[in-house]
Amino acid sequence: MLDFTGRTCVITGASGGIPAATARLFARLGAQLALADLDPARLEALAEELRGLGAHCLTHAHDVRDSAGVADFAEACRTRFGGADHLVTGAGLYRGRSVADMSEAEWEETLAVNLDGVFRACRAFLPLLRDGGSIVNLSSMAAHRGSRDHAHYSAAKGAVLSFTRSLALEAAPRLRVNAVSPGLIDTPMIGELLRERGAALLETTPLRRLGTPEEVAGTIVFLCSPLAAFVTGETLQVNGGLHISG
Repeated sequence: MLDFTGRTCVITGASGGIPAATARLFARLGAQLALADLDPARLEALAEELRGLGAHCLTHAHDVRDSAGVADFAEACRTRFGGADHLVTGAGLYRGRSVADMSEAEWEETLAVNLDGVFRACRAFLPLLRDGGSIVNLSSMAAHRGSRDHAHYSAAKGAVLSFTRSLALEAAPRLRVNAVSPGLIDTPMIGELLRERGAALLETTPLRRLGTPEEVAGTIVFLCSPLAAFVTGETLQVNGGLHISG
């Protein structure tokens, strides 16, 4: 049931820790991949790695804040693969700043990437997704609990959860739409947070360790698979129990 041979999986923010791990897992399971990222060099390096695993890859470098770039990516996917089966919205921006010190530009940039980028990708690929396909949006534990000095990030990710539920209603019964909320995952994105509060956060994590990008990738792939065929409008927590530990 975890065979994606002949399936086209689209991933935005593809060179990031979790999206890249997701791309690798999809490739090992036989999928062909349409990958987008802001950094063309890292994107091509990932694509070459995946081609080494036997995957057919399309790459498209663009900024998710650019509607035209997202539309061009969707059209390139249509031309290359004739459509798509699964979309994973992985593009994200995580920068620390207190509300008191936050500029309007910082607020707007964070929402533009983490929320507007999800909307643009979903809107562009909805017509391309084949019946029985799915969308998985990356949210965050911060969407549920908040996060000190990351109010803009938390607000955007919280909105992604509401957007996911609303889109699940609109896309049904043709498509399923779900979200994943990672917690402390061992990627460069949370390096500063770990330096400041890592010991305390791990102490309150029931599993007493960081998660891996591969563990989040497994959850994403599960949601795209037939094993989750009756799951839509839901959010899966991947945080080692930190969410319930208070």
